[in-house]
Amino acid sequence: MSRSVFSNVLSAVERGAFPRTQKWAWRGVYNILSRFWRDDDWRFMNYGFVAGGAPFPLHAEDEPERAFIGLYHQAVEGLPLAGARVLEIGSGRGGGSRYIARYHAPASVTGLDYSPETVRLARRLNGDTTSLSFEIGDAERLPFADGSFDVIVNIESSHCYANVPAFASEAARVLAPGGWFTFADMRPKGKLAELDRQLSVPGLELAAERNLSAGVVAALDAAEARKRERIGRARLMRRFMTEFSGAQGSILYKGLAGGGVVYVARRYRKTA
Repeated sequence: MSRSVFSNVLSAVERGAFPRTQKWAWRGVYNILSRFWRDDDWRFMNYGFVAGGAPFPLHAEDEPERAFIGLYHQAVEGLPLAGARVLEIGSGRGGGSRYIARYHAPASVTGLDYSPETVRLARRLNGDTTSLSFEIGDAERLPFADGSFDVIVNIESSHCYANVPAFASEAARVLAPGGWFTFADMRPKGKLAELDRQLSVPGLELAAERNLSAGVVAALDAAEARKRERIGRARLMRRFMTEFSGAQGSILYKGLAGGGVVYVARRYRKTA
């Protein structure tokens, strides 16, 4: 996919054009990436987050993923995860769910993703972690009973959905009273008000909001050398992966650095 085609896709997303086709296309992209890019040490597909202050603790083997784990750390920091039933919607290769399961002592973590190939890969990459499972499913029609989870996590996934209000309503439905829904994703600056309207569904009360853009750009910078080394191996997909990964000079990188694209975090509480 050339830079011009990628730019056209981003423009279509910004206009809200062809949402169901967009959802199908993203599923195909992630199926392809999971089928052909199967590195055992690549558990994350988010853009990451680097914050100031003292670093949060990680085991030595997880240090290479600190920037990517940072997006999950900010999402769940301070939430009552010990003994909780956790659902990650849009779990990708499973690194975020794995982090929560290994570091926060939940009763269980379920990762759900729309891409069958990605779910199969997540199961293989994270089979060493107890209390963690992965399922194929649609964020807009969750295959779970009402009140099944205490904490729901959604990181850098909602921009692929056809119907964000349906997704938010489903999150509210499967969340137990008093539970938490923690969300992070990017949108064009002009679409932020619309995003907040889409997430404002009955049963969810906004508890906190934050602009993560500066920390996401810092994470992209921190991961640049490693990213370029990986992209260099993919001769046929080099242009696409440069744009898709948010490498320096890409459309997305420039948007985040310049403020045209904003990366936000939101936390909601399920009302009784």
